Amino acid sequence: MPGRPKDLDPSSSPRAMIGAELRHARENAGLSQAELGEPLFVSGSFIGQLEAGTRRLHLEYAVQMDEILGTKGFFARNCRALAKSKYPDHFAEAAEAEAIATAIRQYAQLLIPGLLQTKAYAEAVFRAYRPTSTDEEIESLVAARLERARLLDDPTTPLVWAVFDEAALRREVGGGAVMAEALRHVADLARKHRIIVQVVPFPAGAHAAMDGPLKLMEFADAPPLSFVEAPDMGKLLDDPATVARHALMFNFLQAAALSPQDSLALLETLAQDYEHGEQHP
Repeated sequence: MPGRPKDLDPSSSPRAMIGAELRHARENAGLSQAELGEPLFVSGSFIGQLEAGTRRLHLEYAVQMDEILGTKGFFARNCRALAKSKYPDHFAEAAEAEAIATAIRQYAQLLIPGLLQTKAYAEAVFRAYRPTSTDEEIESLVAARLERARLLDDPTTPLVWAVFDEAALRREVGGGAVMAEALRHVADLARKHRIIVQVVPFPAGAHAAMDGPLKLMEFADAPPLSFVEAPDMGKLLDDPATVARHALMFNFLQAAALSPQDSLALLETLAQDYEHGEQHP
């Protein structure tokens, strides 16, 4: 049987505090994770993810947990307090999970992933998404995106493996100078061995993830998750069969892509072309 999950430091994050309190209340009630999940119509692994801090506790579950565990509204109150996020609703939970992941594997179809964007590139992306927003609103979104990228300040964790479709590198976002800076930023991270980058070139033809972007996240004390998104929509998935299928898709992408060395050479070549105005589709 698996060992008991290690205790979280409740001071490390608000979600860690909620997770630690949930585990404490559940164990005091003499319930297993599966037994607590049953009346909520969720799996025991979902309860485990809440306790590990990899999932956000939503109000509908918090209210029921207070009733089941006799916690007098504790989880509902704290759930409301934690519901505010600097990220869009459809992405907030994924961003929180990303912050504590030990490994992130991501396929980018049409743009450089948020974790790897420069300030100028992010500004161009958000301005395209929200052409009527104020400068202050755009600045707030960009600041939140750059703050996410601070997790790369750690020299080793999380492992980040990004696979780009060549289209993401060829689409000129913000102009040649912005693209040159953006691609050199990604290349620099790869040269410093902070991330691993591969590119699926156009000649590879059809591949396993043509339907859209994909992100896989692994954790020290919780099952892996995958995240899929569409315009103004996103879903964090924990079903083991679905996550395994997405992991296999990512493996197929890696097999179809150029090697990390050849991918890095392509990034640097394209950056140079953008600098000299010679980039072609």
